[in-house]
Amino acid sequence: MTSPPRLEPATVPDAADPDAVYLTFVEWVESTGIRLYPAQDEALIEIVSGNNLILSTPTGTGKSLVAVGAHFAALVGDRRSFYTAPIKALVSEKFFALVDVFGAENVGMITGDSSVNADAPIICCTAEILANLALRHGSDADVGLVVMDEFHFYADPERGWAWQVPLLELPQAQFVLMSATLGDVTALAADLTRRTGRETATVTGVERPVPLHFFYETTPIHETIDDLLATGQAPVYIVHFSQSAAMERAQALSSTKVASREQRDEIAALIAEFRFTTAFGKTLSRFLRAGIGVHHAGMLPKYRRLVEQLAQRGLLRVICGTDTLGVGINVPIRTVLLTALTKFDGTRMRQLNAREFHQIAGRAGRAGFDTAGTVVAQAPEHETENLAAIRKAGDDPKKKRKIIRKKAPDGFVSWGEPSFRKLIDATPETLTSHMQITSAMMLNVIARGGDVFAHMRRLVYDNHETRVRQRELALRAIGIFRTLRESGVVQRTADGDIRLTVDLPPNFALNQPLSPFALAAFDLLDPDPSAGTGTGSYALDMISIVESTLDDPRAVLSQQEFLARGEAVAAMKAEGIEYDERMELLEQITYPRPLDELLDAAFETFSAAQPWIRDFSLRPKSVVRDMYERAMSFGEYVAFYKIARSEGVVLRYLSDAYRAASQTIPEERKDEDLRDLIAWLGELVRQIDSSLLDEWTELATGTDNGGFDPHAPDEPIVPPAPKRLTANTRAFRILVRNELFRRVQLAAREDVAALAELDPGFGADAWSDALDGYFAEHDEVLTGADARSSRLLLLTEGPTAWTARQILDDPAGDHDWGISATIDLAASDEAGEAVVTVTAVDRL
Repeated sequence: MTSPPRLEPATVPDAADPDAVYLTFVEWVESTGIRLYPAQDEALIEIVSGNNLILSTPTGTGKSLVAVGAHFAALVGDRRSFYTAPIKALVSEKFFALVDVFGAENVGMITGDSSVNADAPIICCTAEILANLALRHGSDADVGLVVMDEFHFYADPERGWAWQVPLLELPQAQFVLMSATLGDVTALAADLTRRTGRETATVTGVERPVPLHFFYETTPIHETIDDLLATGQAPVYIVHFSQSAAMERAQALSSTKVASREQRDEIAALIAEFRFTTAFGKTLSRFLRAGIGVHHAGMLPKYRRLVEQLAQRGLLRVICGTDTLGVGINVPIRTVLLTALTKFDGTRMRQLNAREFHQIAGRAGRAGFDTAGTVVAQAPEHETENLAAIRKAGDDPKKKRKIIRKKAPDGFVSWGEPSFRKLIDATPETLTSHMQITSAMMLNVIARGGDVFAHMRRLVYDNHETRVRQRELALRAIGIFRTLRESGVVQRTADGDIRLTVDLPPNFALNQPLSPFALAAFDLLDPDPSAGTGTGSYALDMISIVESTLDDPRAVLSQQEFLARGEAVAAMKAEGIEYDERMELLEQITYPRPLDELLDAAFETFSAAQPWIRDFSLRPKSVVRDMYERAMSFGEYVAFYKIARSEGVVLRYLSDAYRAASQTIPEERKDEDLRDLIAWLGELVRQIDSSLLDEWTELATGTDNGGFDPHAPDEPIVPPAPKRLTANTRAFRILVRNELFRRVQLAAREDVAALAELDPGFGADAWSDALDGYFAEHDEVLTGADARSSRLLLLTEGPTAWTARQILDDPAGDHDWGISATIDLAASDEAGEAVVTVTAVDRL
């Protein structure tokens, strides 16, 4: 599969002639070997004619190609165009695709935490980026055309405002709204025409080029899967509504013959050099070699990309995953098998609605590969078992009477074949407005200038909400304005105008919205240990401030809390505390929240002067700090908290923390320890999955990654290895320090078995003898901030190996005992972590 030929606007003979624009684009499409579907043709004619377009056609009908045509028309007409999507991964994927078509100089990307070629004529961004641009500049914004993909997110209760605001605030723009599941758009089309003065065409109800066939199966699921594979219905995507269920299904299938010997050999050859660096990765490797894929949001990006690439090559006959495939994920499949028609939506178990069902089912059937797609709903397990018992009884009435029917499990939300048939015939629900008014939105409108009252009145009363809801928004807006005025952030001038008294960053509500608070909070800490601020560890306290501004990685925090409560229960039992009192005390125990009192007080003070900050929540937590203080590698940390299924969530959090620390902390506030810590964090992320940082760094700096595009389906299965670990000397020193400090911590607990496991060549007996000698002279091994400081680690850095002496921190401060070790640089580069070998533990 190769990149498409470059699409050059200069080849249009007459840029002012819609027919010339249309014909040039069609010629380009046909040069790629594609012929437009009638719906695509109709949509493109409407776009080049200058009309708005609502494109609600099934998955597989080529909406992405229509979007390319829209950007081409805008480029020819010298208009700036925007492409929006709900998640950064889709924005990034579209960015690379458009770069292939239009060239890197014509395409930019803004996602809130990165900005690439932001002045380009075509911008790929998240919906919130465009919404805030619309609020800040309104009809003066340099926005000529907007393509909003996955527009059904308009109905999302939390984020739907970002899909609505551009429609309200950009009357100068031409809109292309796309989704497979929009429902009735009559009112939306009429409203869009009223606002923009352009006709709004709707292309909906189109027949799929690859029709779908629907089946309800009451056989046991393993038989259903066997039958689909035997009848040529692969690849099969088995949809689960939890990551654990997807993994359990993959495990169950791994004992059966899913792929042929030839397929397994081809997969093994392709992934032979792939770096499966984590425990989950090693499990995934085993599944893949059996022809079974796993795909869910908790995976590392490199693992998801690997599954997608193998699927695109037709080598995975089964993929066990979650309903993430319903959000534009590029996994080509022949059959969708739904294991249930209910899901937990964060509040309760409920049946899938029509939009959710069609988003998932629509992924079946690959244009150009399949003549039809298959959608199978698996009957509930208790129904399947009851029918099996009835079949086994045959026609014998006595046996039928003896059947004890299995009941649905407690809390089961009923569904069955009638539910399935109803969903098949149901049209997606009409989109529901979820407009919001926040302090950040109001500040953007005030920063626009002009008649602020008129702007806000239109935003509040001329939206898509009901009159009752509009009145609620008006009261909310009045309350926000009063707070802003009382705090002195806004004021009325003598002639009645409303203006800001503070300067706002251009994207203050987008790129880490709590960054201004973090900048103020950094001043509360003093790098001088004697200053009495923080916890005595300036570098870690600075990281804790950064962590408090990031979104919570719930998988880690819930396990931290679980572990903390377990330890507390054991301690309270040992103290003889009664059960009822234990339960009451447990409610007060949560995950670690470093500096919470200091930060909460600072937040209250800061928000008095900057009340918009209250739109966002401060979340003190310890993930980076916890990993560093425990001196754990990424794999050890994931194993310690038993969160292997969510390792991708953990690594994305760590990469966000690295970027935030790198960008937010001023250089003058970074001491050597903090620079070391930030370098360590970046290298840790890069060694696990370099795509998370290298892609961001290369795009942001304009450097070349050697031609490797992780989003291109024809790229090699094995991406380039991360840069040599030991090349980043500053970060490698921290990794060495952590490895040695882990041994210090174990020595403090006299855990000889764990020490011997880390250093089998040194051995349990040698560790035991050494610790006996140390404790004959000192009462304990200290493990505080001083114990892990760089001054207690002596390093000699050679070209192929380092030697180290980790001095033990004893209560008397004699510092007369230490751990000697060697560090093999080549082995460390190969392993992606510091390979430390203890050679002696003795008195100086």
